Amino acid sequence: MKIPFLETQRLELSAPSQDALSAYIEFYTNKEASHFYGGPLTIEQSWNRLKADLGSWYLSGFGVWAINEKHSGQVIGTCGFWKGKDWPKELTWWLLPSAQKKGYAIEASMAAIDYAYNQLHWSSVETYMNDDNVAARNLTIKLGGTKTRRMKFPDGLERDVYKF
Repeated sequence: MKIPFLETQRLELSAPSQDALSAYIEFYTNKEASHFYGGPLTIEQSWNRLKADLGSWYLSGFGVWAINEKHSGQVIGTCGFWKGKDWPKELTWWLLPSAQKKGYAIEASMAAIDYAYNQLHWSSVETYMNDDNVAARNLTIKLGGTKTRRMKFPDGLERDVYKF
């Protein structure tokens, strides 16, 4: 499978690769940054997360892209689609703390949403987050997400589901 390449004004979204490992380690071993993403993780668990993100493309036909900042050439996060076993498919993203509050998550998410509707021909794109993840909720609203329902997830928590 060839993983698609997306480009925005300031970003390149490409297949996760070993080039992204340092960003994965920096993000997932940071307790504050990775709190809502199952962290903090060990270096080995961060490596496994990268492998799982790449494997998702081959097993599911979709996944997350590594977000490369054009002007620096550095991997600054990920954005794309995730679906755990028995979980609904969702738009997801994370950025290194140094890359936050620059509009990158909006820019990458808009490209991913556009790809889902226009290339994958999905009938809907949704996301969800823990109730106390205010930053993710605010970004979802900025992206035009509207709450469609509240549901119980396999981990026992209830979450709002937003559609774009």
